[in-house]
Amino acid sequence: MSPRPFVRWPDKLLRTPAHPVEAITDDIRSLWDEMVEAMDAMPGVGLAAVQLGVPLRLAVVDASDKRGQSIRMANPEVLHASVELREHQEASPNLPGVSAVISRPRAVTVRFMDESGTYDRRDFVGLWATSVQHQIDHLNGRMYFDHLSRLKRDRLIGKARKLRVG
Repeated sequence: MSPRPFVRWPDKLLRTPAHPVEAITDDIRSLWDEMVEAMDAMPGVGLAAVQLGVPLRLAVVDASDKRGQSIRMANPEVLHASVELREHQEASPNLPGVSAVISRPRAVTVRFMDESGTYDRRDFVGLWATSVQHQIDHLNGRMYFDHLSRLKRDRLIGKARKLRVG
């Protein structure tokens, strides 16, 4: 089976909140495997199911140096975010060719359903925290550039359109 393509901005799916996952099934585990493969192929440090056109609250994150440490999450939600912020250059395969420096909480505590179907709570720091927040944004119908001023966002989208046409 060929991999699913990335949904391209401005597809409305990228602006639609994803549906909660009721239970962890073999189909969900298979989709997580596909998501990890797509994330590693980018290469990236996280991926949300909506980016591949699946409107479910599923995400994978792997900000490890070695790779192969991905955390699979269903219905992730931030319970606590640090006051201290961290800046990081963010991008998305849904809007290729552009990126922007985004400021997000440096650390977050996230609750999510794990591979066994039980809810877990985990603290993420640094790049892990940035990636988890980026994926949760996707699941809520938001893109990283929504954190920019209107002027910077418009410039970024304009640049991406020029790259796509050219």
